[in-house]
Amino acid sequence: MSTVLVIAPLVIANWSVISAAVMGAIGTVGFSLVQETLHHENAERGTNRAEIELEESEILESAGGSGEQLVVERDGVRALFCRDERGALKVCVEGKGYSKGQLKQIGEELIGRVTQQYVYHRVVSELGERNMTVVSEEVTADKTVKIRVRNW
Repeated sequence: MSTVLVIAPLVIANWSVISAAVMGAIGTVGFSLVQETLHHENAERGTNRAEIELEESEILESAGGSGEQLVVERDGVRALFCRDERGALKVCVEGKGYSKGQLKQIGEELIGRVTQQYVYHRVVSELGERNMTVVSEEVTADKTVKIRVRNW
């Protein structure tokens, strides 16, 4: 007997869990961590900016890290991951020579990868806690992750 589960993510975690998911995801799309922040009011001419919020997410303020942020960069594009006013995970993407549409697409890809990384680790952890064995894992061409498990 087999079962197929499609998981719709609901991301609720503290900043340390979110930052671990960000760090795990950025390498898969060629970004690297930087120490600097994004340009806000003093953006250079030709620098556009897009903001994307991850719906169905909450970074727990009570768990610490509410003022935390991570800045990553790839090919002149910088992305800032942070907690917005309502507690949701948000990414602000900026880059010189990129349209707002291109930046939004890059930001959505980043948020998607972070979500996938978070959900993957959450599922694998839960499976382990329930004494289920991962039989195989596969990442398809469209980046879908398939996990086969055995329940003893």
